[in-house]
Amino acid sequence: MPIEKINIKDFVLKLDKTCLFDVRSPSEYNHAHIPGAKSLPIFSDDERKIVGTLYKQESREKAIKIGLEIFGKKTVQLLENVDSILLQNTIETKEITIYCWRGGMRSSAMAWLFDLYGYKVNLIIGGYKSYRIWALQQFENEYQLNIISGYTGSNKTGIIHELKKLNEPVIDLEKLAEHKGSAFGNLDLVPQPSQEYFENILALELFKLNLNYPKKSIWLEDESQRIGQVNIPTSFFKLMRSSPILFITVPFELRLNHIIEGYGKFEKEKLINAIIRIKKKLGGLETKQAINFLLEDDVKSCFSELLKYYDKQYIKGRAKRDNIENGITQLFYKTTQAQLNAKDLINYVRK
Repeated sequence: MPIEKINIKDFVLKLDKTCLFDVRSPSEYNHAHIPGAKSLPIFSDDERKIVGTLYKQESREKAIKIGLEIFGKKTVQLLENVDSILLQNTIETKEITIYCWRGGMRSSAMAWLFDLYGYKVNLIIGGYKSYRIWALQQFENEYQLNIISGYTGSNKTGIIHELKKLNEPVIDLEKLAEHKGSAFGNLDLVPQPSQEYFENILALELFKLNLNYPKKSIWLEDESQRIGQVNIPTSFFKLMRSSPILFITVPFELRLNHIIEGYGKFEKEKLINAIIRIKKKLGGLETKQAINFLLEDDVKSCFSELLKYYDKQYIKGRAKRDNIENGITQLFYKTTQAQLNAKDLINYVRK
């Protein structure tokens, strides 16, 4: 069966129907890759460096010979690795797709091997580089968005999760970024993706939702452009800022209880470190009071101080946004129960 060279636009349409392998080195893969790809390096980082140096300093022929020598010793193990991965895969297929950096020698060699072995092999034209170009193009498209906003503790993230359960088109930016978007956003110490990989997964999410829900607006939580250590791409962030905002207003005490339920479980040391990170904006006296409340096990008073701070920060940020009042709808809720509020939001936008 001949190896099929496939362009990136055709590939993304069949992403869920093939097993995808990234044959670049481990460090290249770990930095960023096409979402869903499994790492199957033809060279280790050191081996890639050796081959690359020979290519630049001696000759293409010398680099190919050394590369083939390294590759030849690994062929059986590579075949066994793919066999094992496909046995565990939920996709019942003998079809695999392979890519390297630019669709060159590494992916061609691997495609030859797996074609010889009996797999149906697709080779992405232009490799990972073509995906990056495609991904960045997705942020230039126009999307219909519904932005869920509100003061801290309104359980906006919970609403996003409930909307997804209700088969609504949703992008959970905080989940993609592995961060909750504040000084307290990474208390569970989950590593954030690189900026490049964050863009890769966001682009694919946008594409899939636009494909599967062509007539529906996409729900997102209102965010600052920076979420932890990653940034929402500028063109898409501008679109978010110009989209209709549904502002959820929930009483302070209910929001406070929700914050305590979510963050009160963390160790005091982690909470204190997070408070210190906002000391400059919070103020010296307020920082001292919040920490003292925490040390005295008065978690409620501690978080009450912090919630007042975040409310003030939101008001300041909102004042800086252009024409904010023209596109905002305020909705009043007497609960932080995400399921109830999600259903109400759907009814509101559909009426």
